[in-house]
Amino acid sequence: MHPNIIKIQDEIELLRQEIINHKVYSAISELADLQIFMEHHIFAVWDFMSLLKALQINLTCTTLPWFPVGDAVTRQLINEIVAGEESDVDADGNIKSHFELYLDAMDQCGADTKPINDFLNALKNGKSFNEAFDVANVPAAAKDFVNATFETINSGKPHLQASSFTFGREDLIPNMFFSMVNDLNSTQPDQVSIFKYYLERHIEVDGDHHSHLALAMTEKLCEKDEGFWAEAEKITKEALEKRIALWDAAYSEIVKNKTEAQLLNC
Repeated sequence: MHPNIIKIQDEIELLRQEIINHKVYSAISELADLQIFMEHHIFAVWDFMSLLKALQINLTCTTLPWFPVGDAVTRQLINEIVAGEESDVDADGNIKSHFELYLDAMDQCGADTKPINDFLNALKNGKSFNEAFDVANVPAAAKDFVNATFETINSGKPHLQASSFTFGREDLIPNMFFSMVNDLNSTQPDQVSIFKYYLERHIEVDGDHHSHLALAMTEKLCEKDEGFWAEAEKITKEALEKRIALWDAAYSEIVKNKTEAQLLNC
């Protein structure tokens, strides 16, 4: 493995551990808690796809007439990741993107999909991001998260986009979260089975094969440019810090909801 890849991994380890050990996971014990978590997380699932497509646009030819663009190995890497993320299968064998699979999981779980759907519809209808955020009443932390992602996208720098994608967008979900989801699924499979499948599929595809492809892509884009590697480290830390802030917001909302429910039951 490239020494600069190892250096970035070492430099971000504390942030990774902060995400892995985040208190939001232990706060999720009931279906209502999971719903709140998903209502925040869906915005990260969506802009993950936007970041991925930005890489495909910058690293391959997506216009007509077609011409070979960039390095053939890099083209192969990004196209394989896009195919897996944009055209995977659900538990019934239907072709779906991971974003659409997550929306299905939210619907089954009873989470509110109106904000993300209103947000996307506003963008489709020509609204600016700020207008769409307002129309959809998007949580502040999710808004900040999406804005930070699109700053990276709009930089037009593939090495920054690849670094954020590779190191900053890895969903570091601890075993306790899987255990909690399994427990909920054992008692409420009609509401949690799709989310359980999503997590399993995410680990199987994204956490293993795609992570190796993304590392190779990032190394290819940064290569021997130490300036690129320094920028890659900086953008990765910023992406992880935004993830922590998103988790903090979800945790606060979960705790608030639990407190209100306890007061109603008194």
